[in-house]
Amino acid sequence: MWNYEKRLEFPVNIKESNADIAQVIISQYGGPDGEMGASMRYLSQRYAAPYREVAGILTDIGTEELAHLEMVATIVHQLTKDLSMEQIEASGFRNYYVDHTIGIWPQAAGGVPFNACEFQSKGDIITDLMEDMAAEQKARTTYDNILRLVHDPDVCEPIKFLRMREVVHFQRFGEALRIVQDRLNEKNFYAFNPGFDCCEGNVK
Repeated sequence: MWNYEKRLEFPVNIKESNADIAQVIISQYGGPDGEMGASMRYLSQRYAAPYREVAGILTDIGTEELAHLEMVATIVHQLTKDLSMEQIEASGFRNYYVDHTIGIWPQAAGGVPFNACEFQSKGDIITDLMEDMAAEQKARTTYDNILRLVHDPDVCEPIKFLRMREVVHFQRFGEALRIVQDRLNEKNFYAFNPGFDCCEGNVK
């Protein structure tokens, strides 16, 4: 499935440590609308996708989300790897530090651990794609919120790239939904019998 190039999808070169920013960014690693949930969602949903083109889109985007997960982890790592104990204590990073030192661990900005219940794989392709489109908008909103809080250009540039990709993913899922709807309409009795009413004259 994968051809892995040992480089980030977008470069991350952060010069200054900042635990406050790290605690915000980490939500896109393991938070409710983060990259880990996105990747698991799409790579799980693809197995129930009824059309190869749609399964391909889910695979493409699910794989790219793994690359985004790698970028977010790199951002958090570079923001925390040189923290002093004084910075850790002053920033409120001490609770995370006790459990994980400066390792990368999936959690939301509020400290809630990643949970697979945060995403769905329903097995109904329209339901799944509608969730996927909403998920991309929620991720885009989270990146918007991060950009309102963070002003370091070394952090903002990769975040802007990730935000842009959420918009592209939303558009691609919209294309997938149109493929599904077109295929289903070809088989849909109601589409070709608009006067049919199952509740009129058929129910005793």
